[in-house]
Amino acid sequence: MTESSSVTWRIEDGLVDYPAAVQFMEQRVAEIRAGTAPETVWLLEHPPLYTAGTSARAEDLLAPDRFPVFASGRGGQFTYHGPGQRVAYVMLDLKARGGAGGGDIRRFVRDLEEWVIRTLARFNVTAERREGRVGIWVVGPGGREDKIGAIGIRVRHWVSYHGISINLEPDLSHFAGIVPCGISESAASPYGVTSLAKLGQMVSMPELDMALQGAFAEVFGG
Repeated sequence: MTESSSVTWRIEDGLVDYPAAVQFMEQRVAEIRAGTAPETVWLLEHPPLYTAGTSARAEDLLAPDRFPVFASGRGGQFTYHGPGQRVAYVMLDLKARGGAGGGDIRRFVRDLEEWVIRTLARFNVTAERREGRVGIWVVGPGGREDKIGAIGIRVRHWVSYHGISINLEPDLSHFAGIVPCGISESAASPYGVTSLAKLGQMVSMPELDMALQGAFAEVFGG
């Protein structure tokens, strides 16, 4: 665990069960609101699982028996988490921070997007937002747009939790059990899912963590 300005960073070496992660986040949100714990960014990996956001549609869960499925209070639809994907849970006091913390949740989401974009830029990956599509996208060979990062947050009493994920080197076939974030990979839909490894970037998890910390300081100021 390290500290940067007012933010504590927790970095897990092993896999963290999803229910345990949610329990920790909810406790930390309450502590931040009470002023008894610092803002926290938690970097971890989960075992293979699917989560359903508040906008998830039952028909988008294509393989309900493949991995455990958890209802999530975050925004968004279905997403996959698993080994090789870095999840960053972001517990920040938005009111105390001003700016995005002044009540502008859309700006906070854009700041999270910018964090992912700047992180990936450190590995010479050009990642972009797309109007009407949640997450962070890259243009692959042939011009196809693939999703490399997901964003889903929840805010309670102006303290954020849940956060972002970046595909470092997960098993991309695991995404086939869902329609990730409502985006299907089919003849009718030219969008897919990618990773740093698939893009030819051989990046270690510690290197990705360092990039996340550096980009976070640029966007959020520590």
